[in-house]
Amino acid sequence: MRTGFASAVLVVAAVAAGAAQAVPPKAHEGRLFPPQDLGLLEAPDRDQWQRPQQILDALGIADASVVADVGAGSGWFTVRLARRVGPNGRVYAQDVQPEMLTAITRRVQREGLANVVPVKGSGSRSGLDPACCDAVLLVGVVHEIEDRVALFGNLGRALKPGGRLGVVDFRPGDSGPGPGAAERVPAETIEREATSAGLRLIRRETFLPFQYFLIFGAGAPPTAAATSGARGREPRPAAPRP
Repeated sequence: MRTGFASAVLVVAAVAAGAAQAVPPKAHEGRLFPPQDLGLLEAPDRDQWQRPQQILDALGIADASVVADVGAGSGWFTVRLARRVGPNGRVYAQDVQPEMLTAITRRVQREGLANVVPVKGSGSRSGLDPACCDAVLLVGVVHEIEDRVALFGNLGRALKPGGRLGVVDFRPGDSGPGPGAAERVPAETIEREATSAGLRLIRRETFLPFQYFLIFGAGAPPTAAATSGARGREPRPAAPRP
């Protein structure tokens, strides 16, 4: 949205204090971020705690990749994705609110980025074609989605073979930026819902100071027993087929 232990503590505390004021709480689950407040998502210190380049690295996004920024909002991640994939790549800037897409279109035009395609979603329907993306990214939007299982299933179908779905959202509690504690969705809930939608958890990244970062790939839906037994530990790789 680092030198020495004492210095690190001071830096993290300062960033947390600034970020908490920079990004306002969002609306309740299923209610969308108001377009008139988009400027509040552009805090000058957001790069420090959001660490966008590390997120893109973790998803394997590179030159000529085709990616989707789902719930793109102001386009903060969209423009960074567009610069990363370059003129031979493509970024689908997806949002359910026309006002957001208008803002993104104006932004990419100002910045001279010709590789961004606005996509209008509707509810749990992403508007993305099947097998169109090397990677799909959702940042700070899961608490706004009413039917996450349906959306995750839709996004899983939008992945190319070997594609990755990244979910970045705020950890439970009131620390840092983001929505209030009552509105935050725990990582365990997202893992369970994504698994129910037929996705497979690949890994959990821990480098973000205020957010969890889950990376999924397409996979067969597990049995209820397997889902229950897998909670609370890293997933094991599937056994090779004979």
